[in-house]
Amino acid sequence: MRKLILIFLIGITIQAVAQVAPTKYLVRFTDKDQSPYSLSEPDEFLTQRAIDRRTRQGIAVDITDIPIDPVYIQGVITTGAKLIIQVKWINAIIIETESTVVLDAINNLAFVSNIGQINKKISTDKSNVIDKFAIEEPTPFKANNSDPIYGNAFNQINMVNGIPLHESGFKGNGMVIAILDAGFLNVDQRAIFNSLWENNQILGSYDFVNPTSDVFGDHTHGTLVLSVMGGSLPDLFLGTAPEAGYWLLRTEDTNSEFLIEEYNWIAGAAFADSVGADIINSSVGYTQFDDATYNHTWTDIDGNTTEVTKAADLAAAKGILVVNSAGNSGNDAWKYLIAPADGDSVLAVGAVDANQIITAFSSYGFESDARIKPNIVAQGGNTVVANVSVDNITTSNGTSFSAPLIAGMMACLWQAIPNANNMEIIRAVEQSASRFSNPDNLYGYGIPDFSSAQLLLGLSDKINSENSLTV
Repeated sequence: MRKLILIFLIGITIQAVAQVAPTKYLVRFTDKDQSPYSLSEPDEFLTQRAIDRRTRQGIAVDITDIPIDPVYIQGVITTGAKLIIQVKWINAIIIETESTVVLDAINNLAFVSNIGQINKKISTDKSNVIDKFAIEEPTPFKANNSDPIYGNAFNQINMVNGIPLHESGFKGNGMVIAILDAGFLNVDQRAIFNSLWENNQILGSYDFVNPTSDVFGDHTHGTLVLSVMGGSLPDLFLGTAPEAGYWLLRTEDTNSEFLIEEYNWIAGAAFADSVGADIINSSVGYTQFDDATYNHTWTDIDGNTTEVTKAADLAAAKGILVVNSAGNSGNDAWKYLIAPADGDSVLAVGAVDANQIITAFSSYGFESDARIKPNIVAQGGNTVVANVSVDNITTSNGTSFSAPLIAGMMACLWQAIPNANNMEIIRAVEQSASRFSNPDNLYGYGIPDFSSAQLLLGLSDKINSENSLTV
């Protein structure tokens, strides 16, 4: 583990605080041919937990797992560029510079494939910044603590029939969920997370937006997302996976929307993979940017085009179960899914209200697309979440909260059926859903039934076991 951490941290340098942000670039390398790391020794760059996940699911270590050649990285640094992070899955690094001389020098390096600008100089004055999570502002909340265990969270968990899993002892214990998000303000202070800290379930954190920063001092969005899964307040609230372990990874910069965030996401997913995460919850996504040059079109959201979607599918190919918000564009000009929710192997989650009716903001799938998107829906309208400012709860709106509700239940289901692989878990949940026989581009397969999904997986597991005995 120590060596793995050193390999990761070599890609990080100190960022100076300034009123104007330097321009950042993605530098892609030509190969990993001379890398000192070998596929035959994966413990040099993957944790044992990551290796075990691959072994259980019959997945081989491949070239994308190999760290970037340190000689190549040093060659770029020598030009005067400042190294920010590594994005090993695409054999690239993010640098910052304001010098065309430096860029020319990098371009002349034989092992550099190309350089692409992924943000521009922008003011750090937040007064004119529009909060991209505005749909998820807290809504008027009235406590209704009718359930002695789940309190106000009862409806959102009961809707997906998740309580029987909990009652059988499956609350996510032994499962690891990585949260890729915008910040985790006050997670280290609010009582709703006390049990996570007391039981060492916060496994670590990292800020890919500003590697010298603290994820607990920025945006509230990740705090609310974590609470849906891991939160616990006696008599008031219980999350869907209160016994799981969590990595808190900040990949989203709420001050702006630039292409760099997709590469932060890719770096975060690769990190989550390397430390052995079973599940990624991503309540973020990308369509439009501050620089319209980089905007995605509807045709880009085809499951195979955007870099972030390809990375999400790669994470799934490495045995991780990837859950992503479908998006909150149902009633705006975009209307449709966000990347990487469009990934073929990504579980995209839309939002219904407390009465199981689709919300106006929940993003649509494409009418002419053979893929069923969103895959499923859960409560994202008036979802009960943590109150970030005081030790209480509130409600908020967005597919940002229906996604972690499902991600947490996925952890419980996988704990119950550990021999299943990530895609078998997804298929069983889809098959259990209320509209499986008649899906559409609003509800997808509908509201899942996790108790039924457990039965489906248990039956399949029994059949496979019996077949193996008779061979």
